[in-house]
Order: sequence, then C-alpha cells, then structure tokens
Amino acid sequence: MPDELTAAQRRAVAELVRVWPVADELARRFTAAGHQLYLVGGPVRDALLGRLGNDLDFCTDAHPDQTLKALEGWAEATWETGREFGTIGAARRGLRCEITTFRADAYDGVTRNPTVQYGTSLTEDLRRRDFTVNAMAISLPDHQFTDPYGGLGDLAQRLLRTPGTPEESFGDDPLRMLRAARFVSQLGFSVDPPVRSALRDLAGDLRRITAERIRDELTKLLCGDDPVAGLRLLVDTGLADQCLPELAGLRLEIDEHAQHKDVYEHTLTVVRNAVSYEEDGPDFILRMAALMHDVGKPATKAVGPDGRVSFHHHEIVGARMTRARMKALRFPKDVTAAVSKLVALHLRFYGYGRGEWTDSAVRRYVTDAGDLLPRLHKLTRSDCTTRNRRKAAGLAADYDALEERIARLQAEEDLAKVRPDLDGNAIMELLGIPPGPAVGKAWQHLKELRLEHGPLARDEAEAELLAWARREGLTPPAGPAGE
Repeated sequence: MPDELTAAQRRAVAELVRVWPVADELARRFTAAGHQLYLVGGPVRDALLGRLGNDLDFCTDAHPDQTLKALEGWAEATWETGREFGTIGAARRGLRCEITTFRADAYDGVTRNPTVQYGTSLTEDLRRRDFTVNAMAISLPDHQFTDPYGGLGDLAQRLLRTPGTPEESFGDDPLRMLRAARFVSQLGFSVDPPVRSALRDLAGDLRRITAERIRDELTKLLCGDDPVAGLRLLVDTGLADQCLPELAGLRLEIDEHAQHKDVYEHTLTVVRNAVSYEEDGPDFILRMAALMHDVGKPATKAVGPDGRVSFHHHEIVGARMTRARMKALRFPKDVTAAVSKLVALHLRFYGYGRGEWTDSAVRRYVTDAGDLLPRLHKLTRSDCTTRNRRKAAGLAADYDALEERIARLQAEEDLAKVRPDLDGNAIMELLGIPPGPAVGKAWQHLKELRLEHGPLARDEAEAELLAWARREGLTPPAGPAGE
C-alpha cells in the first residue's frame, strides 16, 4: 500500500497545482477575516485519483453572511441557492467554488433533510460525510493534509467505508446507499463488508428519498465506467427492489431443462456490450434501453408442451413497463419515449436472416426507428450474447447485410425523410376538399404506398390517390385530373 499512497500523493500534487492560485487567494481573504478554510471532500478525493475537475468544495467556520463578505470584490459571480444548508457559491477564473459552514446536522430519521446545525470543528464536519474517501481535507493556504478517518488508505485500496458506523451514515441519509453503488460504477471501488450488510438491512429506507434524487443517482451509476458492477450491488443488497424492481425481477427461476438463458446475466452482458459500442462517451439512452430491453420477459414467460420456454411479445410488455418505471422516476418525457421505443423495437431485426424482408420492410424498419436508428443498430448488436460462435457470426453477418441494405436504400431514397409523394396542399387541390381529417387519412395512405413501393412518379401518385378517394366515397372534382 505505501507505493499506492505515494503515487496518489504525487497525482494530487500535480492536480492541485492548477487550482492553488485561486484557492489560496480565497483562503487569504478568509484568514484576514479571522476564519479557517479547507478544500474538502470530492475534490480532494479526485485530486488523489488524478481526475480533479473545475468544481471545488470548501468548508469553513465562517457563517454564510461572513462568507459573502469575504467574497466581495473577489468572486466574479456568487449564488445563494444552498444558503439554507450553509452553502454559498462563487465563480473565479473558470472554477466553481462552493463554500459551506462546518456542519453538525441532526436528522429526523423520516426524511433525508437535516435540521441544519453549524459545527465548530473540521473533524466534526468530516465525520458527518458519507464515506472516508470523501472525509479528507487540505487546509488553506498552508496546504496541511487532514485525514482523521483513514480515507487515504481506503482510497489506495479502492474501498468504501463510512467515517462512523454505516447504520449511522445511511440512517441519516439513505441516498448514500445509492451513492455507494454509484461510486462502485464510476470509480471502481469495492464495498467494505459492514457497509454491504448495512445496505441490505437498510435498503427499505430508500422509500424516504424522492424519485428525482433516486433518478439522478441511477443516471450517474448507469453512465459510470463499470455500470454492471454498480447494478450488481443494487440487486445483491436489495436496493434494486426499492428503486428498480424490474432489474431484480429478471433473475428468473431456471426451468429444469435449462431451456432458456439466465435473463439477468444476459441483460448485464447486453449493458456491457452497449458500452463497448459507444463512440463519444456515455450514452444514457442506449444504456438504459440495454438495461430494460428484456424486463417484459418475467410477465410473458410460458412453457410449451415440449418444455420449451417462450416470451411472446415481451418487447411490447417491456416497453410499457419501461415507460411506467421511467415516469415513476420522473425522467423527462423525451428520454422516456426514446428508451421505450428502443425496447419496443429491439426484436424487430430477428428473422431478417431468413430472407423474408422486402425493401418495404427495410423502409419501415428505418422509418419506425427514426433518429434512434444508430442506437437501435447498437442495441441489436449488443443483444447477441450467444456463446455459439457460428450462431453469433451468422447474426453479425445478417446485421451487416441489413445495414448495407439500409445504406443503399438511404442513398437512393433518403429514408430519413420519407414523406408521401404528394403533400397536403396537393391532396386538397386534387380532391377538392378543405383541411380536415380526410386530408390526414389521404396523406397516411400515400405514405404507406411510399414505404411499400418506394418513390412514385407524380402521375402514379395522383392515380393512386384518386383510386383511394373513390374507395373512401370521396368524389374528386370533374376535369382532366379527375378523369
């Protein structure tokens, strides 16, 4: 461990040199006013990990009014949105600084909101933090390192422990349990056995947390470097039962003949595969679709007379379940719609290799996916987890062929902008009808023809429209066009 600690300290020095000028300037103003100032928490941890960003957290014995006074003439901007909790924000030279008065909060055990009480010492403040790796501080401007709870050693071991007892920490704020899973995903940490036990025992306390805060932690977890490790911790400790029960529900009982794969393990593999297909950083919509793509299987599981297991229409059921869960967690409507649509479409490709798809089917596949098509490509490829190399190679070749066919048709027809060959104005003029439902029905009919047959010449489109109008009982105007 000493070698790891030395390396961490070297990384910290290299990272902190960048922010010392601003931090020390700020500290000198607090010192001149008779106050203490410490860089604390996540920034100290991240500096030791070599990943310090532009957000700096400080703690001080100064109260908010005193902090604001010290910032006068120095901060380029200040904000007081966290004043209720003793926090004042400030910006300087591209850095965002949040300065919080020492805290010694009391919790009611019912909500996660504390009764804010200002503390008097750094050690007391550090004890109320979630994990030891977030309970380290550096005094400013003299740069003395303070680590009363062994955070540096835990950081070297990538271990999550709590400064006090885990029961005390999670009882104060149950959201910290999800933060543990998030740090496992983001930072590659493991969980101390007493912490893991407390996660199991106190999982039900997540009911005290608002849906929005749970959503934010799950989003960060899923976008971490190793989301599968974080997801496993949620399921193994029972936390998933409280916030994402569909995931825990994937652990189906394997039938005695083992006629289907372990859906839970398959899902985690699909998530890992989806991560490998990303090109520009974490894609939450893709990862969430990978996570939820098979959640409809438990509800649709059936065993046939031959003992074979089936999950008919699980993609439709899964899309509905995905919508309901994401709505409950207060995800934005557009994000929910995108993820649900990918879940609904993820099985559409299977069967393509039998050679039954016409150009019309390919057009519909592209049109139905819309701007989600690139993600659908990745999700479909991620869903191939078979260990049968011949089968895997066949599926990959089939999808290669489908993508090549899509590219050819797109080049010929611009499938991303498929529209009927006649617009609404042309329809109204040709049929002699005013705006209304009939125009929409005609437009949809022409779009179906466009998908089925590809682009039509103008006279062909007009003839098809007139024929449709006659079948619908609409009488086209007399004249050359209607003859």
